Amino acid sequence: MTKSTIDRLTSLGEDVIGKASQYPTANRVLQGAMQMKERVDDLSKRVRGLEAMQKQIAELEKRVAKLEGTAKRAAAKPSTPDKAPTKE
Repeated sequence: MTKSTIDRLTSLGEDVIGKASQYPTANRVLQGAMQMKERVDDLSKRVRGLEAMQKQIAELEKRVAKLEGTAKRAAAKPSTPDKAPTKE
């Protein structure tokens, strides 16, 4: 049975990682790379959370603008002045 190119590359990659983990310097490099991957994953999750928050903020800003517009229109309407009691 012949191995496909992908199978050979996978096998070769596993061998290289296995051998590299035996050397302290290479092992530290591999650990650093794994930590970096975890940090990037964490950052991407945080960015996704920020995007959702930005969307919520935009919706709230629209609602506030609408309420402010309603308040301005209500303030602009002329109100009837209170009649002060007159002395007769």
